[in-house]
Amino acid sequence: MNERYERGLARQAELGGPGATRRRVHDELADVAPDLPRLAVEFAYGDIHARPGLDAGRRELVVLGSLITLGGVEPQLEAHLGSALGAGLQPGELVEAIMQALPYAGFPRVLGAMTVARRVLADRDLLPVPRHP
Repeated sequence: MNERYERGLARQAELGGPGATRRRVHDELADVAPDLPRLAVEFAYGDIHARPGLDAGRRELVVLGSLITLGGVEPQLEAHLGSALGAGLQPGELVEAIMQALPYAGFPRVLGAMTVARRVLADRDLLPVPRHP
């Protein structure tokens, strides 16, 4: 293992571990592209996510906005919702962040993201989410 990979693993651990979703995606790719998960850990977490300038929660909000806008990335969205919780964001903040994507990403992507968020929150016994006034 190299320094970038170790730094990436440490960053993932700070956010509550790599999570079952991320491990599952990486394991599923091991027989076809074994270097891809390593590169994801090195680059996304070891290089980019470990940069100074934003705290982990704000960084995860940026990632969530990007993933919501992309659409079709439910496993990554699930993993980063878990990381956002691990970074200290509250369930209501995640819901509001997803709602903020509505004018930019549209109803289909926001509804899809909210469905993933509901599953993540339910798995952690964090439902119902208190409603904002």
